[in-house]
Amino acid sequence: MSRTKKNALLAAFFLLILPLAVVMDRQVLRTLRQIVRTEVWASEDAKRYHNRTFQTARVVDGDTLDIAADDDDKATTRIRLIGVDTPETQHTTVGPMYYGQEATDFAKRLAEGRQVTVLLDTVSAERDRYGRLLAYVVLPDGRVLNEAMIREGYGYADSRFRHSRYDEYLRLMDEAIDEKAGLWQNAAREQLPQWLRSQRPELLR
Repeated sequence: MSRTKKNALLAAFFLLILPLAVVMDRQVLRTLRQIVRTEVWASEDAKRYHNRTFQTARVVDGDTLDIAADDDDKATTRIRLIGVDTPETQHTTVGPMYYGQEATDFAKRLAEGRQVTVLLDTVSAERDRYGRLLAYVVLPDGRVLNEAMIREGYGYADSRFRHSRYDEYLRLMDEAIDEKAGLWQNAAREQLPQWLRSQRPELLR
């Protein structure tokens, strides 16, 4: 083979074949990393629940619901809406709270008996101290139940615990306050949960 042909082949290798191989290698490595991340390093909860759709078996209250999926020895999995705290309908010490029943009824209208998609967070823990799954719940119409509860004035942005949408949820609550949506229309300061009064001493003064 002549020197000219050798040089031409080497030029083709460096200009065409080598860059193509690098690109293909990157694609393969990216796919491999995704498989490792989702299948090897993902927790059992992430594999079982994240981005999967289930039927809502029962809405317990404004920020808690059960989905039709086994959880160890239980027939359903209890989900606590991440980033949200709604007024209690039952509480061992304070009893029913202002707007608790309204919050529960609103969550039931949106989610009970419906197919919902569960999304786990990348920042927060996956379970709370009671063993409830912490998640965002996407409704059939694409809305996120967590956000709807805050934006429509049926709950509070829970600023006690960090999560990926922390700042967004604080903004949604401020919008609800400004527009006097839901509970913010007539709520008195003493009707707010203690943690919120402590963290936001200026609210409803």
